[in-house]
Parts: sequence; C-alpha cells; structure tokens
Amino acid sequence: MLVGVPREIKDNEFRVGLTPSAVRELVEHGHRVIVEHGAGEAIDLDDARYQAVGAKIVADAASVFGQADLVVKVKEPQSSELGMLREGQVLFTYLHLAPDRAQTDGLLASGCIAIAYETVTDDRGGLPLLAPMSEVAGRMSIQAGAHALEREAGGRGILLGGVPGVPPAKVTVLGGGVVGMNALRMALGLEANVTVIDKSLPRLKELDLIFAPALDTRYATIDAIEESVVEADLVIGAVLIPGGAAPRLVTREMIRAMRRGSVVVDVSIDQGGCFETSRPTTHSNPTYVVDGVVHYCVTNMPGAVARTSTFALNNATLPFTLALADKGYKRAMAEDCHLLDGLNVCAGKVTYRAVAAAHGMEYVAPETALGL
Repeated sequence: MLVGVPREIKDNEFRVGLTPSAVRELVEHGHRVIVEHGAGEAIDLDDARYQAVGAKIVADAASVFGQADLVVKVKEPQSSELGMLREGQVLFTYLHLAPDRAQTDGLLASGCIAIAYETVTDDRGGLPLLAPMSEVAGRMSIQAGAHALEREAGGRGILLGGVPGVPPAKVTVLGGGVVGMNALRMALGLEANVTVIDKSLPRLKELDLIFAPALDTRYATIDAIEESVVEADLVIGAVLIPGGAAPRLVTREMIRAMRRGSVVVDVSIDQGGCFETSRPTTHSNPTYVVDGVVHYCVTNMPGAVARTSTFALNNATLPFTLALADKGYKRAMAEDCHLLDGLNVCAGKVTYRAVAAAHGMEYVAPETALGL
C-alpha cells in the first residue's frame, strides 16, 4: 500500500503523522511511504531522516493526497485539504466532527473513508489513541493556566503554588478522566489547592485513594460546579463524551460571578467546549477575556510541544496504521471491533452515532457502510 504523510497546516501545528521509526516499520512490512517536504522539519525530523528509512519525499500536499491510498495525519483536514481527498481514500487522523459541520460535509462529499483517532476504543473501554494527547493536554493546561494567571497575561497576578505566608491558587478540574487526572497531578505538584469534580463516584474514589488528603473531590451537581467554579482562580474544563459534543457545564452567569482575572482553560474545545463562553483559539492568539475572565481555548494544545506529542501519538497509532496498510481498511476493521469504532465517515455516510446526532444526519452502522 502507498501511505502518505502531508505536512500539517493548522495554525502553529508542528506534529507529524508518522515518525521515521514508524515509516521504517511500514517499509519493513512491504509498503511504500511518501512524505511531504518539510513535514517533520520543525521538530528535528528532517527529510534526510525519512529518506534514510525508505520514504520518498514529495514536493507538496497535492502530491501526497493525489497518490496515497492511506493518508496519515494528526489534525483534522483543513479546508484546502478537504478538496484533495478522493473517493475510496483512507484518512486516519483526529477529526472531532461533532462541533464541525463544515468538515463533516466536506468528508461526506469526498467519498473518503475517515477514521478518527479519538473514537478508536480498547478492551477496557478506553480511547487509546486519544489518551496520549489527553495526557499532554492535561499537563499543559496547568502550564497554560499558571501563565495566564500572571498579571502581564491578563490574570489576577497569582502564583499557582503561593509562598510561605500567602495561600496558593484554587484550582477546579471539571472531569476526572485522563485529561483531568493529568491536570490535577500537575496542579498538586505545584502545591495548588485542587478540587476535582466528576459524575462517577467510582472514579472519585480512585482519585481520592491516589491523591488524598491533598485533593478535594466533589460529585458533579449544578451546585457543586457553580460553587467550585465561582471560588476558583483557575478552572480546567476536561469533560468528554466520546465522539460527541462536550456538555456545556459552566454557564455565562457562572463566568460572570468569577473574580476578575480568573482563568478558564477549556481542553474540551476540540469537541465544542464545556464553558458557554468558549470559542476556539490558536497558539498565535491563545486567550481572550469575557466578563473579566481570561479564556484559553486552543484547539491543538499538544502542538505546542510537538516533538513530545508526535512520538507519544505514534507509539499509540502505529499498530493500527500497520493493520490498515497490511490488511486494507475493510479487513482491518472487520477483524478489529475497536478500530471499527473509529470509523466516522464512510463513502458519503455518517457512521458514528454521536456525530450523526450532533448534526441531525442519518446514521448508518459502520458494518452496513462497509458491507460486512
């Protein structure tokens, strides 16, 4: 199979779909790989390293999309890329379709086979291809929030961990999943006062066993969310409905009641965001202010630490990439129900229930769409 890797073109996105090590694995399996010129250059993965393991370097994205049977990316295809996808071509990347009707329409019109990293599952009910970037984003959320709390950045002028004689910042983490746990670990490590809110009592018990007595846990009610958000200096939005739009847990009224210079970091923004006042931002212009509260809503947070993120992502995606290349998409998904869960769009049909529900579109079971 011919596997293609285009250079990412989203704002300040420097990750790359395949590392040279992953390319070497594909070549050893008998596949050909083409990589767009400069795709990994920003993270010290230059063209020569790809050529040394058997990849062919091509001049532009059009050459990748025009030739490849399987396109492996990191972020969702941008508008210029959607037009280059073709019928029957397999796209393997993050998609986040529920809040993005334009991308959904573009993928449907292309006739491609679009498999989303974020909805591939595992035997434990987890999301193994989302997890590595959730770990990165969770840890980064505290770095970003701590910086945004600085006065120069528009915040209250608070040091997250305080100093002797001065109390630390109050941090509220909404959601105790992979993002939330990594966020609270970082916040606790910086000696902040941390509260985590989740709707799963078993999960709260797990977090309590790991982090007590430093961590406060609260069950997710409207009252608990409102009280904790209003009292917080920094709020991390870390809620997830796999493949679906994030629930809006924090209202405009709650934001208005927060202290001036407080900060919210919406890690859920890829799926629409969990704050009513959230809107997508970029690394070039990461924050804005609503009712005196600083909002950080960058949609590709792990792109800021692109080298770490690229290797972490490839560690997780490589087995699935090899399966798609070795077996073809139909057989690979027929033999692996977890990879099948990643199928979001197939030859003009929406094959992920939460995406169809978000856009009011017809849902077609993936098995039906693939003719399995």
